[in-house]
Amino acid sequence: MRNPKLPTGIDNFKKIRNGNYYYVDKTSLIEQILNNGSEVTLFTRPRRFGKSLNMSMIQHFFEIGTDPALFDGLKISKNTEICEQYMGKYPVISISLKGIDADSYEKARAQLIKTINREARRFQFLLESDKLSRVDKALFSELLTRNMEEDTITSSLQELTQLLEVHYEQQVVVLIDEYDVPMAKAHENGYYDEMVLLLRNMFGNVLKTNSSLAFAVLTGYLRIAKESIFTGLNNFKVYSITNTEFDETFGFTDEEVKTMLHDYEMDDRYDEVKEWYDGYRFGKADVYCPWDVVNYCNDHIHNPEAEPENYWMNTSGNSVIHHFIDSINEPDMLTKTELEWLVNGKTVIKQIDEMVTYNDLYSTMDHLWSTLFMTGYLTQRGRESDGRYCLAIPNREIRNIITERILTLFQQEVKKDGKMAEQFCQALFDGKAAEVESLLNLYLQKTVSVRDTFVRKSLKENFYHGILLGILSYKNDWRASSNRESGEGFSDIVIEMGNAETGIVIEVKYTDEKKDLERDCRKALEQIRDKDYTQTLWQEGYKKMVQYGIAFHLKQCCVMEEEMQRKRNRNGALNSYNLL
Repeated sequence: MRNPKLPTGIDNFKKIRNGNYYYVDKTSLIEQILNNGSEVTLFTRPRRFGKSLNMSMIQHFFEIGTDPALFDGLKISKNTEICEQYMGKYPVISISLKGIDADSYEKARAQLIKTINREARRFQFLLESDKLSRVDKALFSELLTRNMEEDTITSSLQELTQLLEVHYEQQVVVLIDEYDVPMAKAHENGYYDEMVLLLRNMFGNVLKTNSSLAFAVLTGYLRIAKESIFTGLNNFKVYSITNTEFDETFGFTDEEVKTMLHDYEMDDRYDEVKEWYDGYRFGKADVYCPWDVVNYCNDHIHNPEAEPENYWMNTSGNSVIHHFIDSINEPDMLTKTELEWLVNGKTVIKQIDEMVTYNDLYSTMDHLWSTLFMTGYLTQRGRESDGRYCLAIPNREIRNIITERILTLFQQEVKKDGKMAEQFCQALFDGKAAEVESLLNLYLQKTVSVRDTFVRKSLKENFYHGILLGILSYKNDWRASSNRESGEGFSDIVIEMGNAETGIVIEVKYTDEKKDLERDCRKALEQIRDKDYTQTLWQEGYKKMVQYGIAFHLKQCCVMEEEMQRKRNRNGALNSYNLL
């Protein structure tokens, strides 16, 4: 039997179930919500951890007129009592605020109105209902217009619950996905206070003392209780990434990932997937990012040789990590030591405030640590006796995001000191290994080091590889190629110089022990010769080659160099090489 398609980017439960897509069963969430008994439940999770799909699943379970076959074979179907009592028994209002993204309050307000309009149109049959009065129908008609007054917007969801209850004679389930996205966008664009007031009134009306409400579920990134968005709610529960309840309902567990990989005959990829996309700790559960795992599997179905990618990073801006890295060595902000601990697999111990407001996200380093934790850039590896969390980078993908930003900042610093960069490049061209080594050691003091205990050697070499490329980027008339195929393999760095007759090849090594720096330099040079990494440059007509073996250990390096040139044979042809 052919494997189901993978639902990349699909968060509609019905489409997944009817369209023969792979589904990781999270329907136990329904039973947990019912057993929880809260009138209003808020789940906070980082982006791309299945919040929207779970909300769609909840909607299709409770909504009147649902197709029970959607849940055939799933965990919730085994609880016949809950299915008989709750499945398809409620009117459901379901809105997502993830699309409220505007550069002004007026535009955001218009987008919110369209969101309300869209949901109201699902219930246009209310205009024909014999249970609604003429006044009720006029009230409903207002929810279909684009010219809502402020008080109509703020009372819209409450009024819709009341009208649906009158029609169905049943209380209403309300689902609000990504409730805090409008506030995040408002904060970025300078209309934060207006948006907070609007949402506070809208949420307050529908969620507080609303007799037509059966229960409500909300999702978002942050709790933001300080905003008083949910002031006065008596039966309101928040479940964040620190709570043990519901800890396996968002994100994939290790067993779920193993099953998926087995189903698609990728069992041999388990270690790679775990290294790149596991490592998040929600409550007591270790979970993977679903977006990453699904995209990884999908790519490898079409190309078994595909390399892992930073899928999560590409789904949104990463401004929070930019604020984090860019604050290094500012007063009372991030220190280079803390950053080195993190990128090398250690933990930093910090107090976490789960009620940070969007206005406070970057105001202090304590708030920034909390933001990084709650948005998924850091995770926890336990708690101290005083309640502080041991924070760590969860996996290789997030580490890549952080190290890429470090290297970007390093490149910017290189360009600020053009004299030093020019001196380095000239020494590299002239074959002055001692001067290259001296200048490179000075550069290494300016950035973080990658320690050998916690990170695989290949990853450490990639980091120092990036340091060299950052320096070489200063020379606009040099073309520095990375991992270029030549001879019998892929050379680390190949430098071409337009009309010049000299080419440069660099091989990078990371050394576990300082005493072995020279040994590994020699190994790097041997690798260049043995693998014939200069072959392509010779074929392109270069007459001289400067070859470097560079070995790194923490903030130290060793540089060795040798040169080769082409030699003419008796017939005048250039077909062999001599070491100078």
